[in-house]
Amino acid sequence: MNAEIDSILQRAADGGRITPEEALLLYTDAPFHGLGEAADAVRRRRYPDGIVTYLIDRNINYTNVCVTACKFCAFYRAPKHQEGWSHPMEEILHRCGEALDLGATQVMLQGGHHPDYGVEYYETLFSSVKQAYPQLVIHSIGPSEILHMAKVSGVSIEDAILRIKAAGLDSIAGAGAEMLPDRPRKAIAPLKESGARWLEVMATAHRNGLSSTATMMMGTGETNAERIEHIRMIRDVQDLAVANGYADSAVEAADGPGGFRSFIPWTYQPENNHLKGRTQATRIEYLRFVAVSRLFFDNVAHLQSSWLTTGKDVGQLSLHMGVDDLGSIMLEENVISSAGARHRSNLMELISMIRTAGRTPAQRDTLYRHLTVHENPADDPTDERVASHFSSTAMPGGGRKNLPLVEAS
Repeated sequence: MNAEIDSILQRAADGGRITPEEALLLYTDAPFHGLGEAADAVRRRRYPDGIVTYLIDRNINYTNVCVTACKFCAFYRAPKHQEGWSHPMEEILHRCGEALDLGATQVMLQGGHHPDYGVEYYETLFSSVKQAYPQLVIHSIGPSEILHMAKVSGVSIEDAILRIKAAGLDSIAGAGAEMLPDRPRKAIAPLKESGARWLEVMATAHRNGLSSTATMMMGTGETNAERIEHIRMIRDVQDLAVANGYADSAVEAADGPGGFRSFIPWTYQPENNHLKGRTQATRIEYLRFVAVSRLFFDNVAHLQSSWLTTGKDVGQLSLHMGVDDLGSIMLEENVISSAGARHRSNLMELISMIRTAGRTPAQRDTLYRHLTVHENPADDPTDERVASHFSSTAMPGGGRKNLPLVEAS
C-alpha cells in the first residue's frame, strides 16, 4: 500500500481528521479492502455493541405540483399539468393512521414547491397530523421547501422555521441537497437555491433547535472532487453547530441533539427524467464513497446507506464499509421509485440483512435511540405486512386499493 495512503487511513481509523484533499486521494486511490477496513474501524469504535439500526416510517407526498423542474426528478408536474395533484388532509391523515398501525414511529411529509403553498399551508399540515397522531414524529420537508414557503408568504427564513416548528415539525430532512457545489447543482437543478443557501437554511434550523439529516445524490455527472466538496461543505456547517453549542461533538456524544444527525448518500435513478441516465454511479463508486464519508465525518454521528437505490446486496455490503444504519422499511415511497428505484424489502428481510452481516439489528426512533434490540433471532418480528411499497403515484394502475396496508382505526 502507498505509504501516504496508509498513513491517512490509519489516522482516520484512529479518529483523526482528514482534509478534503486526503479524502479525495482515498476515494480515488486507496485499495478497496483497506478503505473498507478503516471505515469499519471507525464504526466499531463508535458503536462497539455491533448494532445496526433501522426505522419504520412512511413517506407521504402531499402534492406533486412543483415550479422547480429539476432535471433528475420524475415525480413533479408543472402547475396546471393534467397529471398534477394535491392530497386532501383526510387522505394524508388516513395514510398516517395506516403507518401507525404498522408500527411506524415517523412520517416524512414531502412534496413539490406548489405555487400556492406558503407557511400557512405547512402550519395546517403539521398541526393536523400532530393533533390526530401526537405519537408520530414529523421528520419532513427540507431547506428548499422552507425557502419556497417563506417566499410565498413573504416572511423570513427564521420566521418560517419557528412557525412550522411550533406547528409540530420535529426534524428537517436532508431533502434537496442533491449536489451542493455550484457547477453540478446548476447543471441538474438550475432553478433551485445554491448549495450555500441550502446549508444556510440548515444552520438556521440548527440554531433554532431543529436537528436534521444530510444527503447526497451521486451519479449525475459530478466529478470525484465535487463529491468530496459536497461533504466538505456539510462538515464545515456541522463544525459551526458544534462550536456554537447547537450540536454535541459526535465523538463525545454520538446521539447528542442538534446539527446533522446522519449522512445519507444515494444514487441517481435514470428513468422518466430529463437526464435520462446519461451518467450513473457504479456500485463500487458508491461503496468507496460510503467508506470515505465515514472516515471524513468525524463530527456526524451516523452513516446510512441507501438500499432503496443501490439494491439490498450493496446495502448489506455497506455494513462492512462503516455504515451503522439501513434507514427505513419505506412503507410508502413515490419520488425515487418514480425514477426507477424498484428495490423492495420487508421488516423480516431487513433484519436478516443486518443479522447475516454479523451485526445486531435494532429498531430506532428518529433520534437514533434504540426502541427494540433484536438480540436473538427468536425475538425477531414476524409481521409480513410491514413491507416497503410504491404507492399509486409511483406505479401504474394504483390507488389506495393497491396498498398492502391495514385500514386505520
